[in-house]
Amino acid sequence: MTPLSPDLLRRFDIPGPRYTSYPTADRFVEAFTAADYSQALVQRRTGPAALTLPLSLYIHIPFCESLCYYCGCNKIITKHHDRAASYLRYLAREVDLHTAELGLGQAVTQLHLGGGTPTFLSDPELKELMAMLRRSFALAPGGEYSIEIDPRTVNEQRLTTLAELGFNRISFGVQDFDPDVQKAVHRIQPAEQVSKLVEQARAIGFDSINMDLIYGLPKQTPESFARTLAQVNELRPDRIALYAYAHLPERFKPQRRIISSELPGGAAKIAMLSQSLASFQEAGYVYVGMDHFALPNDSLAVAKRQGRLHRNFQGYSTQPDCDLIGLGVSSIGRVGATYSQNAKTLEEYCDLLDHGQFPVTRGLALSRDDLARRAVIMAIMCQGQVMFESIELAWLLDFHEYFAPELQQLREMTGTGLVTVDDSGIQVTPMGWYFVRGIAMVFDRYLQADRNRTKFSRII
Repeated sequence: MTPLSPDLLRRFDIPGPRYTSYPTADRFVEAFTAADYSQALVQRRTGPAALTLPLSLYIHIPFCESLCYYCGCNKIITKHHDRAASYLRYLAREVDLHTAELGLGQAVTQLHLGGGTPTFLSDPELKELMAMLRRSFALAPGGEYSIEIDPRTVNEQRLTTLAELGFNRISFGVQDFDPDVQKAVHRIQPAEQVSKLVEQARAIGFDSINMDLIYGLPKQTPESFARTLAQVNELRPDRIALYAYAHLPERFKPQRRIISSELPGGAAKIAMLSQSLASFQEAGYVYVGMDHFALPNDSLAVAKRQGRLHRNFQGYSTQPDCDLIGLGVSSIGRVGATYSQNAKTLEEYCDLLDHGQFPVTRGLALSRDDLARRAVIMAIMCQGQVMFESIELAWLLDFHEYFAPELQQLREMTGTGLVTVDDSGIQVTPMGWYFVRGIAMVFDRYLQADRNRTKFSRII
């Protein structure tokens, strides 16, 4: 592929949603209540797809032992591990509320533990959590069962326990291997430690090993990040997620500890992105889309080649589009044509469960326009193309008439070489995949209406 020009990278260095959903979570409203969520579950149970539509589960474990300054996640910093036992009891109550509506034994093909630090839980606590889930749901053979790991919290024995519990995919939070950068963001984890864990995980037999990286952190330079890229390529994880650091200290209090003058400038960030793309391509990785890379034989790369990519609140997935049950504080779910989010503070989450209520505090019931636009945006994000006829048949609309302003914007974008538009549909070019968020944004009615994009991360 032709190298991306710095001018093109600068042109699309703008904020925009990551489109793990459409509409995006910032559009959720408090008018959507726990009663609305309960009704969505009832409709799932009684609907025609009740027995055939599998579930995806997300469980949020909010606890971390130490604070990473770049973090924008919902977390609770504590060294008191006894808090986990209480949290598991509340998770059990939330699961019971779901099974009361859905019944026992709903098929689950995808499970993800995120945080926070899921490996904050002890081995007995992880066993308790998985036993609870298996009592309530039917975890299907061949499903994707993943967990996010802080390398500082595991050893070979713990990795073996995770595999025995059924986890077949793990993700290491690496961010950067440079010691000065690690010190600046308060996350010290030697490269040798991560390297050993990757070697052990491979020997244990995990189906897929992912590494998260962040560029744009304090003390990073193109030269220092090049060393990290070389180390990552040598470890050769199955997947790599490369994120741009979004410095939003007014929104995320931990980021106020970062010294702004130590952040790399725009030119340095673009250089880091450009060299990352070149480095991973040279190492044989497939660019799956929107920050994600995978080895050619990884199921994510295979799904992209075969046009089977999907996208949910955890990012790209090989699993078919399905309902998502979010468990735990701040978790987001999707059931039918609704989105929902649990209480963001542990106190409110527990209080609602103490009163026997779902801890849902906001959400959204999607309109027909939302659903049609979601179909278009997800087709762009996952398949890189939109066939007009398929959207017209599914939503009983005339694409050229309904999306006339959007098509005009895309036609103006064709000169960049990122997208083509003809009588049959829209096609993202190989180069356009690197800017797919910017292409999808054209169809975001909410974003086009308010232009308030500063709350989002930058799209490259």
